[in-house]
Amino acid sequence: MKDYTQLNGLALAYAGDAIYEVYIRDYLIEQGQTKTNTLHRMATHYVSAKAQAALIQGMLEENLLTESEEVMYKRGRNAKSHTSAKNADITTYRVATGFESLMGYLHLTKQTERLEELITWCIKKVGENNEK
Repeated sequence: MKDYTQLNGLALAYAGDAIYEVYIRDYLIEQGQTKTNTLHRMATHYVSAKAQAALIQGMLEENLLTESEEVMYKRGRNAKSHTSAKNADITTYRVATGFESLMGYLHLTKQTERLEELITWCIKKVGENNEK
């Protein structure tokens, strides 16, 4: 399959969840974190449904997304999943799925520079929120 714009939102989110997690893990290790318990606890500030929902809402508020990126976010958000997050309500979970869908879309369409730009924005945003 070459036209990833035709993929359903949950398939995009499946890829997006994994790629975003790898970027976050790399970032935390680059920061000098080596203890697995600490890494896991710190990662949740970035990868939990609640964190992802807040990040995508911030992107939308700041008009960071292109029209096609917003479409991919909405495709994931509106997808009917038969699972739900352990620690999030259904709305938060769906918004987070939209976030992951966008990440998956950017990754699969080889828009690496844009993907990294948005992930860098996320890391900066989480860092600002953790300082408060």
